Amino acid sequence: MIGAAALFVLPACILPVAVMAQDAKGVTVSRDGAVAANMPILTLDWEELYQKSAWARRVKQQLAQESTRLAAENKRIADDLIEEEKTLTRRRATMTPEAFRSAADAFDEKATGIRAAQKAKAEALARQVEAEQQAFLKAALPLLDDLLQQKGAQIVIDRRVIIRGLAQIDVTDDMLEIVDSKLGTGEPQPVPKELGGDAPDPPAQPAPAPNSGTAPDLLEEEPLPSGPSAP
Repeated sequence: MIGAAALFVLPACILPVAVMAQDAKGVTVSRDGAVAANMPILTLDWEELYQKSAWARRVKQQLAQESTRLAAENKRIADDLIEEEKTLTRRRATMTPEAFRSAADAFDEKATGIRAAQKAKAEALARQVEAEQQAFLKAALPLLDDLLQQKGAQIVIDRRVIIRGLAQIDVTDDMLEIVDSKLGTGEPQPVPKELGGDAPDPPAQPAPAPNSGTAPDLLEEEPLPSGPSAP
């Protein structure tokens, strides 16, 4: 009679050579040493991926340049309006009340229109940043699909919602290498009509830029004058 112990040994003897086993790190390895894909779920931090990409560095540099230009334009306009306001105030003594009131109202209307136009430019700059992020996402998704297939995974979820997980399932660094290699600095998105002009050519070597990837509020540095008060 075959002993009970032999019954438990026999199945192990007839297993195929290619049987899979997990090593101490939880990675599936065959007996011939080949690593098998065994990560049905992957994690990815989209925000980190974008912010560290060459695409985002190009956008940040363009944003910094456009923000500086717009801030300088705001200051110049504010200085011009202040000077115009002073001139109108000096002329008040030589004008009838009706004439001064008409000139003051015209100045107020002009200042209001300029303020609205500058605000529209700042909002357009913010929309352009958003358009770049959406374009990056659209271009990166097919590359992520390819990576899913390579890893033998079925789903990828946001790393920031994971409480705890193995480091091996995170593919943020892998995707960063892929997008920088395949997409580079990306295709610049069209410049909104409020800003004027066509999209600039991407810089060959983007310079360091501010950490933020969003457009700043450009309406705070130089408040525009509201005009002299009418009698």
